Amino acid sequence: MEDSKKRKLEEEGGSGGAFAMEFSKQLRFLLDPLRKDQLVDLLVKLGNQYPSVAEEIKGLASEDPVHRKLFVRGLSWETTSETLCAVFSVHGEIEEGAVIVDKATGKSRGYGFITYKHMESTQKALQEPSKLIDGRLAVCNLACEGLSSTSVTSDLALRKIYIGGLSPDISSENLLSFFSRHGEIEEGSVAYDKETNKSRGFGFVTFRTVEAAKKAIDDPNKTLGGRNITVKLADSPKSKIMQSQVPAAMVPITIPVPVGYAQTGKAQIGSSATVGYASYPPALAAYPVAYPNAQIQYPTAPQVSYPQTAKRESVGLPAVASTGITGFPYYVTKP
Repeated sequence: MEDSKKRKLEEEGGSGGAFAMEFSKQLRFLLDPLRKDQLVDLLVKLGNQYPSVAEEIKGLASEDPVHRKLFVRGLSWETTSETLCAVFSVHGEIEEGAVIVDKATGKSRGYGFITYKHMESTQKALQEPSKLIDGRLAVCNLACEGLSSTSVTSDLALRKIYIGGLSPDISSENLLSFFSRHGEIEEGSVAYDKETNKSRGFGFVTFRTVEAAKKAIDDPNKTLGGRNITVKLADSPKSKIMQSQVPAAMVPITIPVPVGYAQTGKAQIGSSATVGYASYPPALAAYPVAYPNAQIQYPTAPQVSYPQTAKRESVGLPAVASTGITGFPYYVTKP
């Protein structure tokens, strides 16, 4: 009796497993043509109705550390790993965090990484990407995106301004406070010398909008710390002109030549080849160093004998009156 019940349960379990597999195939077939936004809405709805589904979604999303790791740039040279983790711990539990230092000098390289334990903590931190750390406004984004994140857009050149002529007493907080009246600031700091940590007399500020940057440039009040400061776009026209004057790299060009065309240079490959030209001017044949001392004999002209003429005597005749010429000699040949 007990054996028959056990066998019946096994048969029901086997049929139930086959039914579950068939049902899963049908669900996949139905979900396959759905768009991404439709699937997201469906999972959100199920997660709200069933807490177990929500926990499973969280676990899957946090499995890959790529979605939990942040890249933080613009750090002060004085910022340590402990300070960095303390600032970002307000958004959730941190699994790992560190400031990257130079191996030779042991000094900060101005950036670091934060890895949260849960992906939702990373999303909270990204909602406030700008953090004021040790007097400098640092910015974070997903490490997998690098500098191609949404914060680095194509209009960055129109949102980032250069501020020159700063007093050594002006700190990054003073700089950010002065320019925050024009709009929300995404990133900004005074430039400090890495060795002495002293101000270099200039800085940069990146606004979230192009309009805010334009207001800062057009503002007639450009006095900070008792000094007149220079405010212009960081990507100045001068730098663009310098870039345009740089000659482009010269590259070889392959000229298509019909097969069978006689030319000098490299052999043809297929239907195109690199044309070679003979050197110019062409090489001339060498002249002989010395000419042969050959004796050239010219033919002797023949001697021609001429007949002798008779002796002539001069006879003086009287002048002809009609001509008016006197004493004109007249020669008569004597027979």
